[in-house]
Amino acid sequence: MIDFLVIGGGIAGLSAGARLSEHGHVVVLEGEDALGYHTSGRSAALFEKGYGPPSVKTLNAASEAYLRSNGYLSPRGLMLIAGHDQRDAFLQDQADLRLSEISVDEAISRVPILNPQTVGFAAASSVAFDIDTDRMMQDFARVIRANDGLVLIRQKVESITKVGHWFVEAAEPFEAKALVNAAGAWVDEIAAMAGVTPIGIEPRRRSVARIPAPAGHDVTGWPLMLGAGEGWYAKPDAGKLIVSPCEADPTFPHDAYADDMVLAEGLARYEAMVTEPVTRVEANWAGLRSFAPDGTLVLGPDPAEPTFIWSAAQGGYGFQTAPAASQLVADLTTGARSELEAASVSALRPERLRG
Repeated sequence: MIDFLVIGGGIAGLSAGARLSEHGHVVVLEGEDALGYHTSGRSAALFEKGYGPPSVKTLNAASEAYLRSNGYLSPRGLMLIAGHDQRDAFLQDQADLRLSEISVDEAISRVPILNPQTVGFAAASSVAFDIDTDRMMQDFARVIRANDGLVLIRQKVESITKVGHWFVEAAEPFEAKALVNAAGAWVDEIAAMAGVTPIGIEPRRRSVARIPAPAGHDVTGWPLMLGAGEGWYAKPDAGKLIVSPCEADPTFPHDAYADDMVLAEGLARYEAMVTEPVTRVEANWAGLRSFAPDGTLVLGPDPAEPTFIWSAAQGGYGFQTAPAASQLVADLTTGARSELEAASVSALRPERLRG
């Protein structure tokens, strides 16, 4: 008998499984051929403490020490870029992200491809960091295994029933006292399969392209560049740039792929702010960022079925919130006292969505 059967082998499931493995036998089921196959494997991998709605910022702050102490963070920096006609959006983003305004000349000294004719405003922060997402997922998986748990791939869930405890049919059958629903864009499908009321999850596509380093520049030390109004971003990645239109187009749970037209529009917005045109796209992909109706995470036992535990609706904040979010899942599941303030906990629990 498994104590906690976790459905989903992305960062949400692995982190929750690692925390819960201190309290019982954990088995994680991933339906694909590898952990983090969908959204977790397609993350921009940035930690910015001021990014997200209030409850997410609380989780960011509570996660920072864990991320630092385990060596998952490396300096990146963040630069907000706006055109001459984007002053209002620039000021809003600058305030939300708590960035310091810098001159256009200073911005160009940091990123020499910025176009002095089109860039009207810039702001920056040095307290944004790359996250070693692969090592983070593997470390959580190691914790589960070290506590005699299992992390299994190719285990797509086919059916869920409950008669006293949970019966789950995947590539093989499993029995568990509690289920942790960490299935990303598929969490509502898993809930419906289990006879639990869905939370109204909305998967939203985000497309990304990898392009060569512009004009042969060494981009290693460049910050992540974010267009005002989150119209695009560009981030150094293994000596190249990844560029996204930052779209959040509603879709359905599937193995997502980039929308060529949306990607072209995003690349055009990026090109408008730089002097070097995009001459080649080396690769492109997309991920699904999943949102609850109120835009923040859903963590903890379902009020109508306490043995069904949500670790869902990460909405693009999964890695930067994972240490604190997973601890809250474990605290709410085991009845431990959370170190987070009560208002933030209430804003994250599934009860808020049940009316």
